[in-house]
Amino acid sequence: MKNNVIITCAVTGAGDTLAKHPDIPVTPQQISDSVIAAAKAGAAMAHIHVRDPITGKGSRDIELFKEVIGLVRASDTDVIINVTAGMGGDWIPSQENPNMPAEGSDLISAVERMAHIKAVQPEVCTLDCGTMNFGDNDIYVSTLDCLREMAILAQQWGVKPELEVFDLSHIRIAQQLMTEGLIDDDPLFQICLGLTWGAAADSESMMAMRNALPANANWGGFGIGRMEMPMVAQAVLLGGNVRVGLEDNIYLDRGVLASNESLVQRAREIIERLGSRVVSDPVEAREQLGLPAVSHK
Repeated sequence: MKNNVIITCAVTGAGDTLAKHPDIPVTPQQISDSVIAAAKAGAAMAHIHVRDPITGKGSRDIELFKEVIGLVRASDTDVIINVTAGMGGDWIPSQENPNMPAEGSDLISAVERMAHIKAVQPEVCTLDCGTMNFGDNDIYVSTLDCLREMAILAQQWGVKPELEVFDLSHIRIAQQLMTEGLIDDDPLFQICLGLTWGAAADSESMMAMRNALPANANWGGFGIGRMEMPMVAQAVLLGGNVRVGLEDNIYLDRGVLASNESLVQRAREIIERLGSRVVSDPVEAREQLGLPAVSHK
């Protein structure tokens, strides 16, 4: 069991959750405010997406990322900034001609996927380590060559990749990047469970994936929806850190809509009741994850 547990809060995501929850953070001010509230509740790391302020849909607008992260950095609250690099991999084949994209596709190059990372220079950015089915006709495309290029850019900029793995094959891909020297020592993994057609959010899947990780890995895990809190407990018992947030689950209890800070507080209660300690100080969390110290003003 892990004694010192880091909580990451994924504050908004890019999914179509706004119709189900009226208080999903959408504007840069709302997103930055939610990051700060989650940090004050005990999350040492915040995983950040942005949304179009008008439509509420997920966005990869560089200026929105700059605004959100600028607001967080200008605040009096320190938090490890973890920015998604997962946008721009969506492919929906046309029913009439599968060689062509249907409406909703958004497939861009590795350089374009990393453009906002270059602009804002976060401490951590995600690398989604494999192609997978996200729906009946929706594919997330993340080829090994694309990942190689993204990893090289992150390495050049001094940004630590969080290797997001959705099944066992993704861990093999991440290990290949490590073998090629594209991921530095003490890699950071995130075991992502319960997404459509990825590994299930259950104890067996988390244990199997944990057991496949490199011995020197720092790792966390999460489950989506109603399995969010059970997977918090499971990750702690297996020696990992945890992730919660409105990107992954919008309910605190059955029929009770959550806030990011309430999800962090619930995760903290579970961790502490299991006899572990929450690492809420980002300075300590950086040391635990092998991140450089940051001077926060």
